[in-house]
Amino acid sequence: MKIDRAGTPFIAGALIPAGVLVALRRPGLAAPFAALSAFMAYFFRDPDRHVPADPEAVVSPADGRVMVAGPGEPDLAPPGDWQQVSIFLSPMDVHINRIPYGGHITKVTYQPGQFLPAYRADSGAQNERTELWIDRDGRTVVCRQVVGVLARRIVCRVVQGDAVATGQRFGLMKFGSRMDVFLPSEARLVVKAGDRVRGGETILARFAE
Repeated sequence: MKIDRAGTPFIAGALIPAGVLVALRRPGLAAPFAALSAFMAYFFRDPDRHVPADPEAVVSPADGRVMVAGPGEPDLAPPGDWQQVSIFLSPMDVHINRIPYGGHITKVTYQPGQFLPAYRADSGAQNERTELWIDRDGRTVVCRQVVGVLARRIVCRVVQGDAVATGQRFGLMKFGSRMDVFLPSEARLVVKAGDRVRGGETILARFAE
């Protein structure tokens, strides 16, 4: 299994002192560092996923549990008439983020903010976040990376003007977080609150052909 390059300093930061302590014949002291390095490798894992072939499908941009699936929440959704799917990622979930709906990136915005627990309803409006607007033939899907208590950095590797494919990797959030997806009102949601989803595989909604 691949490991995202963003994990390299975290893995090495724990593995190097473990190696030094082993060389000094202090295996008992090395063990916690080795365990931490193993956890970091696990956290930054980047498994391959089988993206659905349906061109009208909106897939989950992240692994986790659906917190909200319904009309866009006031003061959280962008202006206009939207449907919303919000996903909570625990520290044990895969944190690689994927494009929910292929098209062109028309806008990427970064908003500094707080670090409230990501499961709180107001975290999506108050926490640090990055937002992607994706357009395909006049249809727009918005994807928002939101940090939480533990997640203190967002990695976003796409910029305005990029052409992106459904299920394509585009970044990650470090150590627990939340992902909000906003869809036009004509999208038909196929998930509900409480469902477990897998980034790049689970279909959140479909558009009529």
